[in-house]
Amino acid sequence: MISSVPDSVLDLAPVVPVVVLEDAADAVPLARALVAGGLPAIEVTLRTAAAPDAIRAIAAEVPDAVVGAGTVISARDVADTVAAGARFLVSPGWTESLLEAMKGSGLPFLPGVSTTSEVVALLERGVTEMKFFPAEAAGGTAYLKALSAPLPRARFCPTGGISPASAPAYLALPNVGCVGGSWMVPADAIAAGDWGRVERLAAEAAALGA
Repeated sequence: MISSVPDSVLDLAPVVPVVVLEDAADAVPLARALVAGGLPAIEVTLRTAAAPDAIRAIAAEVPDAVVGAGTVISARDVADTVAAGARFLVSPGWTESLLEAMKGSGLPFLPGVSTTSEVVALLERGVTEMKFFPAEAAGGTAYLKALSAPLPRARFCPTGGISPASAPAYLALPNVGCVGGSWMVPADAIAAGDWGRVERLAAEAAALGA
């Protein structure tokens, strides 16, 4: 059950944690730690079998979290994650059929782009908010800065290779609303159940947008 749907993923927090969970039992304490650190928007990627149950658990038990589904690549992914309680959708790329499924979900979504032509194609279809992926490999801040003048309506969440050191430069760009990253959810901290460390890293990440 979706309690509320955000108007825009890009305005929830300066950093969106990109989470890969092997065990759905870790989802709730991880989400609570991220929210406590100031990062309420949480992208759970569909890279593991545990992801749908993790989304369902966060949606049900962490009301202050805004849980979304990442690595959405099919209409089936859209349907399954909406049913699990996802409140936003993120894809690494897009096709016409995937775009229609995401639009039909009624949720905010970020289709992935890495070229100017993809951005223009989405703008033609009325989509102005996008994921720029893989950010560092696709040209980083220089590329996004170059897009801002000719395509000012496009806003981005860059994801892919971004670190605490590089995030501020992205966040300073006028066409970037937030960045995605996984540095505040290290696999060893999740495996150890070190939620205090996750909360500290989340607080440091949240401060990057100040």
